[in-house]
This record gives sequence, C-alpha cells and structure tokens, in this order.
Amino acid sequence: SSLLLMSGVVVTVGLCRRLARRRLHSRPLLFAFLLEMFSTFQICACTNELSLLGSVEPKPHTALTLTYGFTVLHGLSLAGSSCNPCGTLQPVWAGGTALRTAALQIAAQFVAAVLARAFMHFIWSLEMAEPHLGALAQGCSSPMQTTEVQAFCIELLFSVFFQLAILQAEGVNPKYRVHLIALLVTMLVYAGGNLTGAIFNPALAFSLHADCFYDKFLSYSLVYWIAPCLGKFLILCV
Repeated sequence: SSLLLMSGVVVTVGLCRRLARRRLHSRPLLFAFLLEMFSTFQICACTNELSLLGSVEPKPHTALTLTYGFTVLHGLSLAGSSCNPCGTLQPVWAGGTALRTAALQIAAQFVAAVLARAFMHFIWSLEMAEPHLGALAQGCSSPMQTTEVQAFCIELLFSVFFQLAILQAEGVNPKYRVHLIALLVTMLVYAGGNLTGAIFNPALAFSLHADCFYDKFLSYSLVYWIAPCLGKFLILCV
C-alpha cells in the first residue's frame, strides 16, 4: 500500500508538471513557482511515507533500498527542479538567477512542505496500511539523537558532501548521475540517519518534523536550516 501511494504521488506530480509546462509558458514566475512546488511536494510526501517504513524487516536493508530507489526516481522525474532551498541559492550566488525568482522558488518549497505534511497526515488518518496505525500520535518524533553541536556538525558535513557531489557530477551523463547521487544519499542516510536523520534539506526537514520545530525552534533551525545552508556557502566560497 505504501509503495502504491508513493507511486501515485509520483504519477500525479508528473502530470501536474506536464500540464504546467503546456499552459504557463507565458507566465514564467507562476510556472517557476508551481514547478518547484509540485516537485518538492513529491519529495516531501514520499519521504514522509518512507520515514514510516524504517522499521520494516529486514532492517535497515528495506529502508535503504527504498531510499536508493526513490532517490533515483526523483532524479529522473524531477529534472530542472532543486527541491532544496540550499540548491536554489547556488545560481543566485553565481548570478544566473534573479533574487526574486529564487525567493519565489524557496517559498514554493516551503509551501509544498506544508502541503505534503497535511496530505500525508490525512492519508495516515485513514489507516489504510499497517505502518499508518498510530502514525499521527507520535508528535515530535525527534530525529536528533545526539547533542546539538554534533548534530549541527553532521548536517553541515553532509550538506558539504552532497553539494560537492552535485557540482562534481554536472558533467556526468544524466543516466548515471542520478545513480551516483542516489548512492551518496543512501550512504549518508546509513551513516547518519540514526543520529540526525541525514536530511540536509531545510524544506524537507520542516515537512518531516514540523512539530519539533514548534517545540524547539532554535535548536532545530540551527541544525536543519542554518547548517545545510552554511555547508552550501562553504562550497561556493572555496
């Protein structure tokens, strides 16, 4: 049921992206907003569902396999979208994207994060699959299983690795690039998923753990917003 749900999200988002391309060429700002919103919604919704499958046996092989598979699927189906505020800032720094457009795309990413969370909570409330049972009663299921300083350093380091890999893989054939990126993401999740969740995406972190941001805003904003963005700027400044 979970796989069908995530596949349905991917297909629906693909149709919405295609429709936006056909109808909104004359309105570039609205097109940029909707394209980024649809794409980020797909990643946030699927990752919310994947977060419930971490305890499925055999552990952690099932979760890691699904992480790799859906990261490849996202890479193939969401070409042209960053789905990450840190990635959106890169072309602004290089002068290739106007600040207004980047701000609009980041707004779209956080709107999508909220919509994906609301959508998944509605789906979970229907309790159509076993992993959904009791999912809404978890509250702040904190991914931070270490000190704030260590969590900050981990998310910073992972963001540096991820953004550096993105830059180094730009010249690789897209068919192979998505697999390289998916492999890296899976390795980072395996290495640090039990400590911080290995998210390194501010919009995704908010979608996954909004309750934790409400409870401990300063701590979570430092670890899951400031650290990934700082990692991105360190790469750009080198």
